[in-house]
Amino acid sequence: MAVDLHVHTTASDGSDTPEEIVRKAMDIGLEAVAITDHDTTDGITAAISAARGTGFEVIPGIEINTDYDEREVHILGYYVQTSIPEFAKGVRELAKARVKRVAAIVEKLRGVGIQLTLEEVFAVAGTGAVGRLHLAQVLVNHKAVASIREAFQKYLGRGRPGYVPRAKFSPGEAIRLIRTGKGVPVLAHPGTIGTDEVIWSLLPFGLQGLEVYHPQHTEHQVRHYLKIAARLGLIITGGSDYHRPGYHAALGEVTVPYQAVSLLRKAAD
Repeated sequence: MAVDLHVHTTASDGSDTPEEIVRKAMDIGLEAVAITDHDTTDGITAAISAARGTGFEVIPGIEINTDYDEREVHILGYYVQTSIPEFAKGVRELAKARVKRVAAIVEKLRGVGIQLTLEEVFAVAGTGAVGRLHLAQVLVNHKAVASIREAFQKYLGRGRPGYVPRAKFSPGEAIRLIRTGKGVPVLAHPGTIGTDEVIWSLLPFGLQGLEVYHPQHTEHQVRHYLKIAARLGLIITGGSDYHRPGYHAALGEVTVPYQAVSLLRKAAD
């Protein structure tokens, strides 16, 4: 049976609630999903509750956004225990840093003549962890750009007029936080980073897996990362990175066998 180990909800920048993700995943025949929202675990409880009594499995997870040598690096954490106080505190600090960054971006955009407000961004984000995708939607709403993709290319991407670096948080720190929560750290979509050096640099911190299957990976990259994972003894994971229709891939479009769940659970024990 297939599982999707990279899914976002309205708890961060996804369009579907955790309950909707569970229902849709069951409808398309998935056996499990991992809820991996950006810098938050707020969607996990609702997803687990929605799946209770169905036999469907929800893996509690998180995706932590970091920077490495001027490159964006994401670290996935699986089977994190949200009740551990030190882990919960670390996640709250990530949420605070997101708000500060978005506020700074709003000011930079206003400086180039786009009169949006922080309140508009929060309205789009709802109860979710606020981020650049919400800012991109506000730019679309203002007709400053025609699409979310154009918002990043013209204003929000690195080096663009509205770009603000995230608060300093390294991939190693993300791994330490995930391990504090008794979770299993996995490097997300390594093929998008631009260098494989980061994989070796994270081994001493306790990296345990590699997201080999991802919608942005080519077949060549999949073969490449399969070899690296085998060489280093890393757990092979994968998923759709589903956010919303038309962004990355559809829910369940990229999956891995259930064996990946078993290996992650064993590593977390």
